Amino acid sequence: MIKNNAQANNNNVHEPSAPNEAIKSTVAINLDLQQRLQQLLTDLQLDDAPAGGALVVYQAGQCIAQASVGMARADLSWSPDTLSLNFSTGKGILATLVHVLVSQQLLDYDRPIADYWPAFAAQGKEQITLRRVMSHQGNLFSIQSIDVDNETVLDWNMMLEKVAAMPITAPEQSELYDSAYSALVYGWVLGGVIEAVTDMPLADALRHYLTEPLGIADSCYFGVPENKVNDVAHLVKYFETVEQVAEQKDDLGTNQESSQQSGQARPRRSKPVLRADSANTLHTYTSLPSYACWQKRALTNQASASDGKNGSINESTTVDELPSLDTAKINRLYFNNSQLNLKNYKSALMLANKQPIDYYDKRTLQAVIPAANGVASAQALATIYAMLANGGTWQGQTLIDEQTFQQLSTPQVTGMDAVMPAKMNWRLGYHRRFSLCDSEASNDRAQGFGHMGYNGSVAWCDPTRQLSLAFIHNFDVTMLNDVRQFALTEAVLAWVDADR
Repeated sequence: MIKNNAQANNNNVHEPSAPNEAIKSTVAINLDLQQRLQQLLTDLQLDDAPAGGALVVYQAGQCIAQASVGMARADLSWSPDTLSLNFSTGKGILATLVHVLVSQQLLDYDRPIADYWPAFAAQGKEQITLRRVMSHQGNLFSIQSIDVDNETVLDWNMMLEKVAAMPITAPEQSELYDSAYSALVYGWVLGGVIEAVTDMPLADALRHYLTEPLGIADSCYFGVPENKVNDVAHLVKYFETVEQVAEQKDDLGTNQESSQQSGQARPRRSKPVLRADSANTLHTYTSLPSYACWQKRALTNQASASDGKNGSINESTTVDELPSLDTAKINRLYFNNSQLNLKNYKSALMLANKQPIDYYDKRTLQAVIPAANGVASAQALATIYAMLANGGTWQGQTLIDEQTFQQLSTPQVTGMDAVMPAKMNWRLGYHRRFSLCDSEASNDRAQGFGHMGYNGSVAWCDPTRQLSLAFIHNFDVTMLNDVRQFALTEAVLAWVDADR
């Protein structure tokens, strides 16, 4: 086992500036951009008000725009500082923490994880490295290969034991894929090795090595503290439940124990319900800055599908000949659901007992499930990615050195993923930025990287532009049936480039 050098390296982490100084030095609002993004975010409420979200954009280490709309809770409006459950968007935070530890020589991408965490060597995993896991090539993607239930996943130490003992599982039709996205298992693997080398609980390591140096320690969590859990945004379908509990406490004077029990009441439905696009939604799409680009891409894809070659649009094509697009057609430009391997998808995301996890439940929010229950504000996420957009530096501090940054930002795979219906082009812990319309969309190395969440939240950076974006929300949607993250990404890239 490699000896722990965490304490020897603690002095390498610089303390953050005082909060007021940090805020002053990192804000340079572009009013025109901010106003346009505020209008765009308002338009993208579509038919889902009062739900909403927040968007923050940084460039060259400074916040250049922020916008918010709607209600995060029944009694709380959205703001850039609102805490939100962001599902797998939190994986980017966890990966960034690993890169800081690599920079401090506590970890090495190419050493077997079992060198740091001996129990992990079980069942043939003794040679699996961080590089393999972080690029989703380790065949540790199947949560169904582990005997766990809804209660077990809330027990951090129990899950570390089970993940250390889990088998390697190849995806179905593995010959077709370059990677298999580890939607849940990933977080326990990285969290376990982080704890092993830092000799700290994951929450303490996150704070010490990443969030305190960035000045965001009170707005970024794996496992929300008791005093913050009621500040986390909820889905609108939970608003009424919360209000009813409050009325019961006021009107009936129920005791503390029964109030707590009532507070756990949840609507039965756990999955987002698909519904047809309204006329208002379809009209809103036509006004989006990226709509014409989407139409042309859809027509190109149609031509390609019909002749089996790379399609192209005839220059004489008129606007009337361009296709009308709904949510499904736009989303399909980014995720081709016809290529979704449902068996692999379920194996990565669903427990073997098929019981859904209520990620908004108080106990789940307070549990540590790093691959899926990361909670952060848009401001915190954008700050992390602003540091990455600057090559690993922030306000005079070097959190990630140049050599480490070069490795983390280099694509490791280029083919299809076995779980996600797309070419994810995994770096070390991040996928490619999903964009189609900017001039560098076809240049994978230049286009930036980040991570999205199950609900369609997203955070990414673009080092060539020194740009970062974070979008979080409480719309009841998934990344496979929503277009908001794509519309916002395309708009920010177009508008920032227009100002160059």
